[in-house]
Amino acid sequence: MKRKVRHYYAGGNTAKGFYSLYDSVLDGLERIYILKGGPGTGKSSLMKSVGERFEGKGLEVDYLHCASDNHSIDGILLPEFGVGIVDGTAPHIIEPKAPGVIEEYVNLGVAWDSEKLLPHKEEILGLNDRIASFFQKAYDTFAASLRAHDDIEEIYISNMNFTKANELTNELISLFFEDKSLSKSSTVKHRFLGAATPDGAVDYIQNLTEDVEKRYFIKGRAGSGKSTMLKKIASAGEEKGYDVEVYHCGFDPNSLDMLIIREKGIAIFDSTAPHEYFPDRESDEIIDMYERCITQGTDEKYAADIERTTKAYKDKMKEAISYLKEAKCLREQLESIYIRAMDFSKVNTIREEIFQEITEFIKK
Repeated sequence: MKRKVRHYYAGGNTAKGFYSLYDSVLDGLERIYILKGGPGTGKSSLMKSVGERFEGKGLEVDYLHCASDNHSIDGILLPEFGVGIVDGTAPHIIEPKAPGVIEEYVNLGVAWDSEKLLPHKEEILGLNDRIASFFQKAYDTFAASLRAHDDIEEIYISNMNFTKANELTNELISLFFEDKSLSKSSTVKHRFLGAATPDGAVDYIQNLTEDVEKRYFIKGRAGSGKSTMLKKIASAGEEKGYDVEVYHCGFDPNSLDMLIIREKGIAIFDSTAPHEYFPDRESDEIIDMYERCITQGTDEKYAADIERTTKAYKDKMKEAISYLKEAKCLREQLESIYIRAMDFSKVNTIREEIFQEITEFIKK
């Protein structure tokens, strides 16, 4: 049987600032290693190495990707065994529930030579300030982009048939669950399927749904009720005792982009830009919210307003991404300072200790 390797995000750069779903992602784990240490201390490389080795042993591995660096990860999980390793440095600060019992702090700072860092003190402080400034610019610009997006939504919301939207939602709830309930409590996990990154929008929809039997592709426009429908379906699944994976929008975390109900073999997701996909399996199905719920001719009637607001939204998104790219460039400069002061043989020793401890833990 092919091992399952899943990719998603636990935090993102959004219109609401850095938004964390770590509490939900890590909830229920029995053992969590929280890595501490500056940029360039090898946290991502350590986690990738451990994850790949457990993949090689045929275990399921979840990779938590970094929204601020397309080549880094923020964590790995072994979901079958309730074990995880995560980057516990800002902005994803993780508050331990039972330090020393569940969570274990791992300080990679023991591997740096402070004497080599000391001459770079002012440079390090200056780079940190500039990086924080670019992230704030990105968040402010994402917020401006969301306001433009809200203007687009207003057009469609004012031409929305909410009765038809509710009918469609109820039809899907009935189709998915058939009035059946499970005699257990639901487990609901909140995650991000994608993120705004220095390289633009990235998503892992195809990876997350590759082993799901039935996929529903929601088509429509901004404001056509996609997220609201997903929220109602998620609530119904939870009430009926089904485990639900809830994937939030990496741009507006108050909106939902996808649900996966693995006990039913169902995935339903917003399949519009920037994560636009089309059916490529016989069992795939399209749900067209525009056709079903929006007044015919809305696109044509409001074409000029839609074009204007869409341009404002896209322009601000591009600007925000450029700030993330600037922050990444500065962070690479910061990393290079720390890398020159690191003794990576010590990091390798720590990595092996963690690997062995996890190996022993999952044998129990």
